[in-house]
Amino acid sequence: MASSASPSRDDFAALLNESLGGENESFEGRVVKGTVTGIENDMAVIDVGLKSEGRVPLREFAAPGQKADLKVGDEVEVYVDRVENVHGEAMLSRDRARREAAWDKLEAEFTESARVEGVIFGRVKGGFTVDLNGAVAFLPGSQVDIRPVRDVTPLMDIPQPFQILKMDRRRGNIVVSRRAILEETRAEQRSGLIQTLTEGQVIEGVVKNITDYGAFVDLGGIDGLLHVTDLSYKRINHPSEMINIGDTVKVQIIRINRETQRISLGMKQLESDPWEGASAKYPVGAKLTGRVTNITEYGAFVELEAGIEGLVHVSEMSWTKKNVHPGKIVSTSQEVDVVILEVDEDKRRISLGLKQAINNPWEAFAAAHPVGSTVEGEVKNATEFGLFIGLDGDVDGMVHMSDIAWGISGEDALNLHRKGESVQAIVLDIDVEKERISLGMKQLEKGAPAVGGVAAASGLNKNEVVTVTVLEVRDGGLEVQVGDDGATGFVKRTDLGRDRDEQRPERFQVGQKLDAMVTGFDRSKKPTFSVKAMQIAEEKQAVAQYGSSDSGASLGDILGEALKARSEDKK
Repeated sequence: MASSASPSRDDFAALLNESLGGENESFEGRVVKGTVTGIENDMAVIDVGLKSEGRVPLREFAAPGQKADLKVGDEVEVYVDRVENVHGEAMLSRDRARREAAWDKLEAEFTESARVEGVIFGRVKGGFTVDLNGAVAFLPGSQVDIRPVRDVTPLMDIPQPFQILKMDRRRGNIVVSRRAILEETRAEQRSGLIQTLTEGQVIEGVVKNITDYGAFVDLGGIDGLLHVTDLSYKRINHPSEMINIGDTVKVQIIRINRETQRISLGMKQLESDPWEGASAKYPVGAKLTGRVTNITEYGAFVELEAGIEGLVHVSEMSWTKKNVHPGKIVSTSQEVDVVILEVDEDKRRISLGLKQAINNPWEAFAAAHPVGSTVEGEVKNATEFGLFIGLDGDVDGMVHMSDIAWGISGEDALNLHRKGESVQAIVLDIDVEKERISLGMKQLEKGAPAVGGVAAASGLNKNEVVTVTVLEVRDGGLEVQVGDDGATGFVKRTDLGRDRDEQRPERFQVGQKLDAMVTGFDRSKKPTFSVKAMQIAEEKQAVAQYGSSDSGASLGDILGEALKARSEDKK
């Protein structure tokens, strides 16, 4: 009979589907509960209510670094990947079940910006992997700690809180941060601790980091900055000269900014201020010995005592070395003698002089070589206006181009001498305050007037009329000499006569004699003569002696009488 025949394969499949009510397909891709029916070879056999059981590795039931705590009869949640594989078994996964459950929970926590717990269990390029109770997240290396961590081993396999920065379930990406949790915790600690601190308070701390500009000191959960200028009253080039990382130091709280939670610290504030009473300790004019601590373009700093430094400006470094870098005069750590020039206790400034600690070479030269004395030196430099001569005491004197030689132009006189040549000169003037020495070389020539005694040396007086001999005829006038060996001088073209026709130098010849009046002496004490001034003076004298034109006598008559009388006087 047909009804007694064995069911076919198709009939069996239909009956199975009917018994399951079409739930096979609904099982796949879901997390379901199952019962452990056995443990075989590191595998857990689990019945989830399907026609066949599934096997799941025991390691999927264990936390990272731990063994699975599982026994027969335990009820567990697993993820059904497939209802039946080629072996007729259900394909189950505890990891997928945990991951799906974890994702659901993590998405809710991410929305609420809540902390999540996880375990760092592996290293990957650029960071680490974190198990968030089944879901694997990425922890960038920069998010491990507030400061770079060289060894992360102590942090691995330990449950700890993390903050989810980003997650994408579709791609299976989660990025977490441990640093955000530490910063938040630190901020809470800082906020609480900073309320207990007050400005002026003295507290101990540990040096955590050192930079070029200072050091960061841990005050027990909050850091303060100890600036390099607040380490000591003495000059500190780098904080490492006084402190090292790990040192316990006593500091004073200088300032607290509660809004930015920044704290400024100081160590020198715990010492006595060396600037107190500095004006009394360092009176102006006092000579002291100090040590050069720093050299700049504008001068050198000299330490007088720990915490007290003064500046030697470049202009106060040397009497004779001008426009020279201070580093060529002094060197760092050199012991030098200085003189106190000025003290400003309020601004903590002391002006020092290096050159004042030695004798002024200009004063020494003036004492040894008064005006009129003869000196010898080497031509140091030739400029467009004169020669600089090196003299005793490392000072220089200048011979102006007009004082080099008689009878030639200054430009020509400059060409007579070269750098390095040894020359003689007379001291014309010394200005110690302006550090200037004026010299003359032509004053040593024969017939030149003596410096410092013009009238006595040359026998000439201003407004005196003398007879001179023409030495040289020039376009600008005549070079003349009084007598055969008297003083030489010059008659300008305009002083050769009152009339324009008389003001022609070519009218005269070398050796010709003429009368002229001494009108004065130039800067080099050389006399100047004028025929014109003599004529005007004689005219005035004649008018005064013989009457005016109003008395009936003509000007010609008066001058004639005057010239006749002068001629008779000469006889």
